[in-house]
Formats: sequence, structure tokens, C-alpha cells
Amino acid sequence: MEYAPWIGGQWVKTAERRPVRLPFDGSVVAQVGVAGPDEVEAAVSAAGAAARLMREMTAAERAAILHKAYHRLLERSEEIALAVSSESGKPLREARVEVERASQTLLFSAEEAHRLAGEVVPMEAAPAGKGHWAMTVREPLGVIAAITPFNFPLNLSMHKIAPALAAGNAVVHKPASATPLSALLLAEILHECGLPAGALNVIPGPGGTIGDLLTQHPGVAMVTFTGSPDVGVRIRNLAGMKRVTLELGNNSALIVDQDADLEEAARRAVPGSFANSGQVCISIQRIYVHRRAADEFIERFLEGARALRMGHPHDPATEISSLINEAEAARVEEWIREAVEAGARLLTGGERRGAVMRPAVLAHVPPHVRLSCREAFGPVVGINLYDTLDQAIELVNRSDYGLQAGIYTRDLSKAFAAARRLEVGGVMINEIPQYRVDHMPYGGIKLSGMGREGPKYAVEEMTECKLICWKV
Repeated sequence: MEYAPWIGGQWVKTAERRPVRLPFDGSVVAQVGVAGPDEVEAAVSAAGAAARLMREMTAAERAAILHKAYHRLLERSEEIALAVSSESGKPLREARVEVERASQTLLFSAEEAHRLAGEVVPMEAAPAGKGHWAMTVREPLGVIAAITPFNFPLNLSMHKIAPALAAGNAVVHKPASATPLSALLLAEILHECGLPAGALNVIPGPGGTIGDLLTQHPGVAMVTFTGSPDVGVRIRNLAGMKRVTLELGNNSALIVDQDADLEEAARRAVPGSFANSGQVCISIQRIYVHRRAADEFIERFLEGARALRMGHPHDPATEISSLINEAEAARVEEWIREAVEAGARLLTGGERRGAVMRPAVLAHVPPHVRLSCREAFGPVVGINLYDTLDQAIELVNRSDYGLQAGIYTRDLSKAFAAARRLEVGGVMINEIPQYRVDHMPYGGIKLSGMGREGPKYAVEEMTECKLICWKV
């Protein structure tokens, strides 16, 4: 199949095309036109014109379009799940879940369009406010640039696009070069459901070129980005006075205390570590287990990891397939080798064939190796032991990242002590750090980023609070 950039409500052919390949075996699944500076200018211009239309639409009109798109997405769910699986390499069963979650994100965003409101300001609370009345309103920013990664090509795009549209903005979307198909299908669906031409533009192409152009473009009011810290910091530095939301990943940690339900903790931790071959921003990378619980937990965790079924992503039985490409798999393999050479013990997995890697579990991982202190973004977990909860919390916080963390314990005082002291954006009690429902606030601190996603919270980021005051 052939696709092109989507600009101003139509497909725009470009001189250059690139193949989209199935990461599992490298086979070509589609050809996609590559955008460049001219397409960036055209997309921002189309979005600027559409932003004026979106601003004047009623909340009910915007919500109706998103509701219609929600139903249309569900009607085409199997087609889109296959596209997600083909471009990203994730198992089809996971791609189906992603489409379902994306539909929920779309529905939540439609509902937020109805809730977009300000508040009355009690002016007479101050002596000088006597005889004055004021209220706030939320107004759209205008054109929002959305830059998204490969690992959840549909739902992470939806988390940026749907709230932006609900709030009355227009969007220029730069999907990951490896995974543009689901983004283009989403644009087609929204157009069919009545979204004004230019309100959503999708321009596949090289991230460095297009990302920089969008970030610095005077017609763009906000940049919302999910990806690596290096790129996120660059965007923040280039953006100037633009509004910026950054979701930059993590090296998520899980604490398993001695009084935890070890069967439940291990059962949840296996998919929490290895779903999508570990290519999840909140995938478990570090597990800290109380010394008295370690033997049982590790035995249960290894049993679950070894039982995961590997295979072609389109096979409905497959639980683990490939990473996004062979280079990333080779990088994870090197990180495992580095940890072992530094004294870690490889308990299972780590074998690689091309872009496919068997889930790896290591023990006694030194704190200075990359597997402990950077984001692996692959199917690998390090398990270390602790003696006191204070020690475990200190180990979790010894990180440049702070997105989400989890703790398993039956002791509520321990749970909430950890929740208060863990330096992260979200703490999951008796749940894995990979847990996310799509309407909750989601975002981190430190190198994990700034701002919050989740439709309600994204709408707040994507609107401006205006005060209207008059003397009565």
C-alpha cells in the first residue's frame, strides 16, 4: 500500500518515499511519502486557517465529531490493529488493546469538550474588588505541534490530537518515521467524521528536520512531545516562549516488600516488564525485593518470564515479538553484557536473533551500569535485594528519571510512606508502574518530563486562561 502526507484535508504527494517495514523480519508493508520543509510550511498554514474555524465551533460541534470518530475507529479496529502491529512489531493481541485504549482516549476527549469551562472569581474578597465582577474562560492556543514515538503509534498520538481538537485547536502531527501508518489512518477517520480540512495534518519524515522546524515555527503555539530526554531537552531549548509538554520516559522501579502478595506481584510484574518487548515508557526495569521475599518472588517471576510465547507479531498466540529494529536489540544486548561483566548474574534470557530478544532477567545489578541508571527500552529487568523500606525508596529515587513507580505491600502505612517519598509523577500501590488508564493524569518529574497528559489534563495544557472583569 502507498500513503502520503495528509495536509489540508487531502493526500499530498512528495518526491521522496520510504518503506515501512515489519520489524520482525524486515518485510515491506507500505510505502509512505516523506515530508520536508515545504510540507511543514503547508501543514502549519493549513492548521492556522483551520484553527480559526475550530475556535468558532461550539463545544457540542467538536464533541460530535470526536464521538463519531470514536464509533468509526471501533468499526475499523481490526484493520487499524493490524497496521499498528505491522509498523511497530508489537504482537497483534497488544495492538488490539492499543486500539481499544485509543478509542477510550477519543471518547474521554469528546466528553472533555463538554466540560471546557472557567470559573467565577470572587472579586469582592479584596477591598478594591467592590463593585467588580469577574470570570475566567479557557481559550484554545491555536496550532499545536504533536511529535510522537513508535512504541504506541496510535494511542500516544491520540493523547495529543484528541484533547487538542476537543479544546478547539488545530494540529500538525509528526509521527515516528518507523510508524506513520496508524497516524495517517486516524487523520482519514477524523476527516470522514467531519473534522474541518487542516484541523489535523500528518507529516511523516525525519524527526530532526521536521521536529526542529515545527518547534521554531512562529505559527506554532505549543509543542507536545513524547520521546527521548535528549530530544526533549532540545525541544525545550528551541521552543522559546511556546507552551511545551514533554513525556520523556523512565527506568521504572517496583518495590516488593516481605508482606506482599508475592504470587500477584510476580504475575503482574511479568507483563509489566516485557509487554511490547519492554518498549514502554513505564515498563518495569528495576525490581527491589525484600531479602526475606526474594527467593519465592524470583522463582515465580522467572517461571512467568520463561513461559512467554515468542513469535511473529501477527500470530494471535504471540506474547513477545521483536524490538523496533535490530540496532535497538543489539544495544540492549550490549547493556546486558556490560552489567554481567560488572558483576550482575544473568538468570534467564538475553539471547538475540536479529531484532528479536528473549526476555532477560538479571540479579545483583550494580547501580552504576546503564541497565540501572538509564532507560533500557527493551525486554530486560534487573532484580536487587533490600533490607529496609527506607533503603528501597532511596534506591528507587537514585535515578535521573521520575515517571511512575510501584510498591507491593499489605501494610498501608508503608504504602503511603512510600507514596509520599518516591520522587515520581505517579505511585501505584499494589500495582505495577506500567499501569495506566487513559483518563488519569500522566507525566513525570526530573528527566521524565514536564506537564501532564490524560484528556482532562491535556486540555488544560492546551488552553489559555483568560480573565474577563467588569465594573457593575
